Amino acid sequence: MAEIMITVDGQALPCPSEYTWGLQDVSAGESGRTDDALMHKNRVAQKRKLQLSWQGLDWEDTARIMRAVNPEYIHVRYPDMLSGTYETREYYVGDRTAPVKYWRVGADKMIEKISFDFIER
Repeated sequence: MAEIMITVDGQALPCPSEYTWGLQDVSAGESGRTDDALMHKNRVAQKRKLQLSWQGLDWEDTARIMRAVNPEYIHVRYPDMLSGTYETREYYVGDRTAPVKYWRVGADKMIEKISFDFIER
């Protein structure tokens, strides 16, 4: 049995065509450069950002993925590149896109690519 790469609220998603893991620093409001040009970052937190996309899905699979990520906040289990293990964290989803590759009445419908970001809450 194949290992599941991504789950959303316990529901397995198809393995994405592209998966980019990112780590973003969150700096305090008073962070910035002083008159001597020295940066004072004052990191207060780090948050993950996962960029995902799937290519060549049919309409049904596209809708299933879009419904899974539609709640305001979701729990995502994913491979984390910093810890080297699978982690589950709370995320919200950025803008979602789904350009259509072709759409024929009474025939197959194919989505070129769906993509969105999971951004840690």
